[in-house]
Amino acid sequence: MNKNYQRTMYACFAGYIVQAIVNNFVPLLFLTFEGTYGIEMSRITMLITLNFGVQLVVDLLSAGFVDKIGYRISIVLAHIFSAAGLAGLVFLSEILPDAYTGLCISVVIYALGGGLIEVLISPIMESCPTDNKEKAMSLLHSFYCWGHVGVVLLSTIFFRLAGIENWRILTLLWVVIPVVNGIVFLKSPIAPLIEEGESGLSMKELFRNKIFWLLMLMMLCAGASEQSVSQWASTFAELGLGVTKTIGDLAGPMAFAILMGSARAFYGKFGDKLNLDRFMIASGGLCVFSYLCIALAPSPVVSLAGCAICGLSVGIMWPGSFSKASAAIRNGGTAMFALLALAGDLGCSGGPTLVGYVSSAAADNLRIGILAAIVFPVLLIAAICFTKKK
Repeated sequence: MNKNYQRTMYACFAGYIVQAIVNNFVPLLFLTFEGTYGIEMSRITMLITLNFGVQLVVDLLSAGFVDKIGYRISIVLAHIFSAAGLAGLVFLSEILPDAYTGLCISVVIYALGGGLIEVLISPIMESCPTDNKEKAMSLLHSFYCWGHVGVVLLSTIFFRLAGIENWRILTLLWVVIPVVNGIVFLKSPIAPLIEEGESGLSMKELFRNKIFWLLMLMMLCAGASEQSVSQWASTFAELGLGVTKTIGDLAGPMAFAILMGSARAFYGKFGDKLNLDRFMIASGGLCVFSYLCIALAPSPVVSLAGCAICGLSVGIMWPGSFSKASAAIRNGGTAMFALLALAGDLGCSGGPTLVGYVSSAAADNLRIGILAAIVFPVLLIAAICFTKKK
């Protein structure tokens, strides 16, 4: 591979680390926001919904403007928004009279960046000259997990040493990563996704394709299956299981992220020897089992183990769905990747939101909320079976 494109791939890897920071740092501060600013749990839930809701809107709109302004400008803007939104968490919550309004504005800004990253990174990686696209895609998505691990581990160490009250300092340190990676993308080559003389499919053409709708359902369920546990793991460990924040973050979201990354790295290494459909169906079954452990096990240890197993089970769902789409729909182009990201972010928003609202209706019982979300891995398995028949 051209060494210049190797730099592009590294920037793509770091791009998913940026998205991991955007999606997973603030959930570690939910109880801090609740105590510091007096924000109740139902409004905390809205921060999750707002983040993925804005990303969803970006996914929908990006199909119309990314090709016009170009991938380079779009991906650099994504990193600018990510950095600005994270910095806003520090300043806007203090400057504005209502801290919650400041948090919401900051979430909207970095969600713009997160949405663009989700739309752009996969097709940029897909355009790089690699021997095995499925393996490269799975390896790429594993870096989201390693970013998630880094966010949880380094944040936990920082909070332990410096105190949770100094979270603003850590936030500004996280800002450095999108700033640096944005500069790298400015200087890296980006190949065209569609070969010269050809054009990507339009939304109208995609909507007529029955397989495309099954792939959309798979992406929705992949995002929901992953984030329904990931976004609530830290809070569940502290409130539902009664463990300390340090133990809860390490045994909950960090273990989840390590095993999710391991699953993606495993497929990135051995994917050419495995049947993707069978691997995804087996992962869906394991996901159902993990949800049952989290929701129904009387032992906190088993419930925390369920959180970790869930990470292992959802690892292949998102990159696997992307790989199936690239193989099944030729020349899907920017529109296909944008709409798939839209469906995925709809799941990322809807899954945790469902958990939050069901839990609130059940007297803040997160076990009941997570049990309700078991519908998503079940639907994913059904969608994979239908795509095999088609």
